[in-house]
Amino acid sequence: MKYNKTLVYLAACIGMVFFGIAFIVVGSVLPSLTAKYSLDAVGSSSLVSLLPVGVLTGSLLFGIIVDRYGYKSLLVVSTLFTLLGIEGLSFFDNLNILRICIFFIGLGGGMLNGSTNALASDISNDKERGAKLSILGVCYGIGALGMPLLLGILSGTYSSQIILQRTGLFMLLSVLYFIVIRFPEPKIKQGFPVKEAVELVKEPLLLFLSFFLFFQSGIEGLINNWTTSYLDVGIVVGSGDVVLSLTFFVLGMTVSRLILSYLLRIIKHEYILSGGIMIAIIGMIILNYAINLPLAAISLFITGFGLAAGFPVIIGYIGTSYKYISGTAIGIAMSIALIGNTLLNFGMGFISESFGISSFPILIIVLLLIQTIILFTNFKTIKNIY
Repeated sequence: MKYNKTLVYLAACIGMVFFGIAFIVVGSVLPSLTAKYSLDAVGSSSLVSLLPVGVLTGSLLFGIIVDRYGYKSLLVVSTLFTLLGIEGLSFFDNLNILRICIFFIGLGGGMLNGSTNALASDISNDKERGAKLSILGVCYGIGALGMPLLLGILSGTYSSQIILQRTGLFMLLSVLYFIVIRFPEPKIKQGFPVKEAVELVKEPLLLFLSFFLFFQSGIEGLINNWTTSYLDVGIVVGSGDVVLSLTFFVLGMTVSRLILSYLLRIIKHEYILSGGIMIAIIGMIILNYAINLPLAAISLFITGFGLAAGFPVIIGYIGTSYKYISGTAIGIAMSIALIGNTLLNFGMGFISESFGISSFPILIIVLLLIQTIILFTNFKTIKNIY
């Protein structure tokens, strides 16, 4: 019996909303956890660091599992991991158990991120792949923006524990949906594609695309993690206002991906990618000279708008080029991207110590220029993908 493409794509979108929630939920409840357990900066940092460790682990694992066992089992398991982690944050008071819960949230989120991108790529034809992946990115924005918004609106009436528990109930209902519908069959019927994965790592095209995502993920991570510190020093405003300004970055990405879902059908992807980098550079130049919070918020919106094409376009290229083993190929690329996120954030700490936080926008511009060089030195290659 053939699967229904619309129902399967809806499942991918739901899974991506959950990844958005997983990626943002720890940061949303961190202030209350810090106060509850009297954590210092080191304690808070060690708690939060388990999330990217989990995400990286999930990204490494999902590809070979998807190609061997298909999407249904992995979507169910990864959602349950995320669900258990979120429910654990609301039910348990033991700090060590909470650490395990945060790792589970990251593990489930990493598998959801990779598997939903691979699923959307697999069920799309070459012409619509980029557009479908862009809409998937919008779903990430819904989860990432919706969770803190939900906590903010309902916190006066309900505790964060109650809100997290209700979120978990919705996730459980979605698991039932994943179980009921049919998904594409596994690509590899026997054994794990370990040998194929090793061969893929040597593929020049995949390495180029992954290297682009190395910087893409790093730039997005730097903006999410360091913008508040930059604004705290450069623009004297309340901490709540600074954190709120970050939502403009996610909002810019979300709006852009809605538009891209149409533009990617009619404009060559490589032109959209290069144009997006230029827009992001303009956004960072504005941030470098911003003298007040509204101007900083506008600059972050512009930067998010420009960066939005990165992941949908590159994942689309990978899905098109490696259809026979797309899960494993996307898994390799996602893992390299997350390593870039980790290393560049780590490097920013040293740069901040040596040159000051004021160098933050300049670093982002330099990284965007490196992406431009990577793109244009491989322009002929990517033009031939579609």
